[in-house]
Formats: sequence, C-alpha cells, structure tokens
Amino acid sequence: MSPLGARPQLIHSARKLDTDGLVDDFWMLTDGDTIARTGTGTGWRAHAEGADVADAGGHWLTPGFIDLHCHGGGGHPFDDGPEEMLEALATHRAHGTTRSLVSHVANPLAQLRESLSVVADLTEVDPLILGSHLEGPFLAVERRGAHDAAFLREPGPEMLEELVGAARGTLRQFTIAPELPNALESIGVLLEAGVVVAVGHTGADYEQAKRAFDVGARILTHAFNAMNGIHHRNPGPIIAAFEDESITLELILDGLHVHPRVADLVFTAAPGRVALITDAMAAAGAVDGNYRLGSLNVTVTHGLAVLSGTSTIAGSTLTLDVALRNAVTMVGLDPRVAVEALTHTPARALGIDHRFGRLHTGYAADAVLLDHEWTTRRVWADGRAL
Repeated sequence: MSPLGARPQLIHSARKLDTDGLVDDFWMLTDGDTIARTGTGTGWRAHAEGADVADAGGHWLTPGFIDLHCHGGGGHPFDDGPEEMLEALATHRAHGTTRSLVSHVANPLAQLRESLSVVADLTEVDPLILGSHLEGPFLAVERRGAHDAAFLREPGPEMLEELVGAARGTLRQFTIAPELPNALESIGVLLEAGVVVAVGHTGADYEQAKRAFDVGARILTHAFNAMNGIHHRNPGPIIAAFEDESITLELILDGLHVHPRVADLVFTAAPGRVALITDAMAAAGAVDGNYRLGSLNVTVTHGLAVLSGTSTIAGSTLTLDVALRNAVTMVGLDPRVAVEALTHTPARALGIDHRFGRLHTGYAADAVLLDHEWTTRRVWADGRAL
C-alpha cells in the first residue's frame, strides 16, 4: 500500500461532505498519501495532466471511514492469522472503511499476545491498519456478551505489560470493566503506555463509570450494549458518558443493537461525540450461516448474529456505509453529523484528527464516493484507488 511512486489522484465535480460541512462542485488532488490541493469549479483542469482523473458526477465525497471496533468480515474472522485478517479488511475497505483497528475478543493470553504481534507486523506493511483494540479479557462475566467466560480475568500489572509489549506500540484501544479489582490502576498503566481506554462489557453503575472517566478512560464501548441502561434511579454509565464532554460513545447503528429513536437520543445528548462502529464479525459482507467468533459458535439469520442456540447478539454484520445510510434514513440525522460520526469523531478519539477525518490539504488522501442512496461507489486510501 506504499504511496511511493503512485500517480496523483484527481477527483472533481463532487459534493464534498465532512465535519466542516457541504461544498458543491468540489475537487481534490493528492500527492503521495496526502491531499495536496482542493478547490471548487473548474480549477482542477490545471492539475489533470499526469493524474488519474475521476469525475464524481455530483455524488457525495466524504473522508475515508475509520472503524474503531471490528472483528472480521467477508466470511473471515480476525482471530485466525494474518491472511484471514487481510481478507476481512478487504471486505470493509470495499465499503469505505479506509483505516481500521483490529479488535480481538477474549482469548487465552498466549493467543492474544500472538494476535497483537500479528497486527503489529501487518501495520509495518499496511498503513491502513491503525493497530489493535483489545476487547477483553478484563470484562464483567455477567456482561460478557459473546466473549467466552473461560477466558475472562481480573487485570494485573504483569498481564498488562505482556499484552502491551506484544503489540510493540500498536495497541491503540483497550476495553475494560472498571468495577473489576485493580481496574482503575490498570487504566493508569494503559494510559502511560499511550493506549486509549474504553469502558464496556461492564456492570458498572454511574459512580463507577464516572470514576473511570475521571482517571482517564475516554470511550464508551458500544453504548447501551453489554452494560446497564438508563434507569431513572440508577442512571448508569451512559449518563456518565453523556455528562463528560471528553468521552466518545461508540454506537452500532444496524437497527438491531440500538433502536433508531434511542440512537437519536445519543446524538442529541452527546453532539460531536458519537463514533459509529461496525463491531462486525466474519459474516459482515457475507451470507447467513454458521461462523466462529473467537472460541464460540455464531449463527447468522437474516443478518442477525447470535451465539448459537441463544438469543445473545454476537457482533454485527454491518459495514460502515450501511451505518451511514441508516444514520440518515432511519435516524434522520443531518448528513454532515452522520459523516462526522465515522470520520472525524473516531479520528479524534484516537488522537489522530490532525491527519484523518477531513477532506482538507495536509490530511490523509483517504476518500469515499457514495451515490445519492449512500452506497459506496469508489474508495481511495493512502493516495491510491482501492
């Protein structure tokens, strides 16, 4: 994926839409992996020579999508080695996700160390992989969802050091249940290692979640799912996240995990702080059937993934372009707000919004062309057409 020697990409006649708003008749020119010039009207013609020119035909052009939370796709899980990871990522890239965290479910520590090391290796050759997200093993058993209870454990400094070390600087996000023994101290250790800490798969009440946010946790993992909901006498972690303007709330917007009206409440209560994620497992972009998520069997019927023989939801079959479409058509969000939720907001949550999440000079040359039905038509990443 190296942009060295890549021909400039020139995209014109687009409806640019990003966190800064809508611009009609927009054009942009890339230089290597970076957006070099932007403008409106016919000024693009002066830069066409030597470039690969794409006529957007008045369709939407957005920044590349960033997925903070994904476990697989295209029939391929992230747990079975580098080839499966790359196949799964290719499916999501075709749907506009240009930068991804590779999320790992709870597994034996040795297997997690191996998965983290594999991702670290891949980041050296594939810049579209941002690193790893460990969703476990430090989760509440009673809120484990589709994580194997046999692999859940209480956090300890030695385990944290092993996991951080295995990732070799590429562990970006870590979901933890803050009510567990040593959890708050563990958050501090992770922060010192440069890891963004998320609260999730938790039985925490309002006060416990607030303490986690006070000591530096900055993300709420898939809001409403695998946690206490909002109760009028027990507000829970969601209200704690609403109140703290430093917190980003992940949201799975497939129409199954969270009702559209509840999703609208989240966007209203936390403007600019909602990151749309897929939490996708292997069946995303594939057919219904039987799959694996970590060590557990999953059955997918009509796009709904559940642990086999149960009603427990086991990830999603979502792609981010569908999440965008749902945000606009099911929830009724302003398109700018919807696009922001899968571009600029996740970039800011990871501290990379100086480089990603905008169609602006100096930013990464990642872009998605979508038609008027919000279906992905073309994708560019790192200065290349995918």
